[in-house]
Amino acid sequence: MPVPHLLLALAVVFVWGTNFVVIKWGLDEFPPFLLAALRFTFSAVPFIFFIRRPQASWASLAAFGLFLGAGQFGLLFYAMRADVTPGLASLIMQTQVFFTIGLAMVLQRERLSPVQVLALALAVAGIALIGWQSAHGGGASITPKGLAILLAAAMFWAMANTVVRRAGKVDALAFIVWSSPFCLPVLFGLAYAFEGPDAIAAAMRSATWVGWSSVGWQSVGNMLFAFAAWNWLLARHPAATVTPMALLIPVFGMAASAIVLGEPLQGWKLGAAALVIGGLALNTYGGRVLAVLNGRSAA
Repeated sequence: MPVPHLLLALAVVFVWGTNFVVIKWGLDEFPPFLLAALRFTFSAVPFIFFIRRPQASWASLAAFGLFLGAGQFGLLFYAMRADVTPGLASLIMQTQVFFTIGLAMVLQRERLSPVQVLALALAVAGIALIGWQSAHGGGASITPKGLAILLAAAMFWAMANTVVRRAGKVDALAFIVWSSPFCLPVLFGLAYAFEGPDAIAAAMRSATWVGWSSVGWQSVGNMLFAFAAWNWLLARHPAATVTPMALLIPVFGMAASAIVLGEPLQGWKLGAAALVIGGLALNTYGGRVLAVLNGRSAA
């Protein structure tokens, strides 16, 4: 990629990685389901009045909005309120890659290559290490409940990815904007049921500029700018050139949480990160490396 495009890709993954710290700031002032509802409210309004609806069915828009908004982010925010640190959350959420592969196997009869099997094994080992620590002394960083909720959130992310794949080539920014309203009844309903009208009203009255800045960054910076820029890059470069940059998301997430929030990076946490990121890297690069090696052998 040209240097300006490379810098843009780095900016996007920096935004996505450090966003977990911004989420934590928002959760200090808003209950989790209310924060998610506000995020998707301002992802839609006022943009929905100026951006044309994408060439996608209403069913696809509704499914994507529900899976991404209520499923992925609703559960992510709920877990991050008290059950997982931002750095670990940024790492665990990347397991959506393997959930997406699993759904493709079930729905589209795709088969795992030997490289993908090894990549999955590495990621599972990393998650198992996190699970062991959550049950044996890692409660300050993550609880078993938090790990279970985050894996469910990653699964919902994978389901949203499957909807996008089936929708075909659509305007990604318009897809985000027009799908956002579909999750709002569920998120506001969950906020009312689990957090209560008194907590909602109190949060809305007492929120400072930090809380509202978190909402704005979630809606505009993380959702609209980052997704639009990422898809702009994908339209101009091969996916194999752009998508590996996403491997930096948990790196930025864990580093930002350590620097800004003082999250400790114990040896087990770094080991789990090495296993999960190693699995992601192997899934991304392994097939191409083998193809190059096989080509050289044939030559």
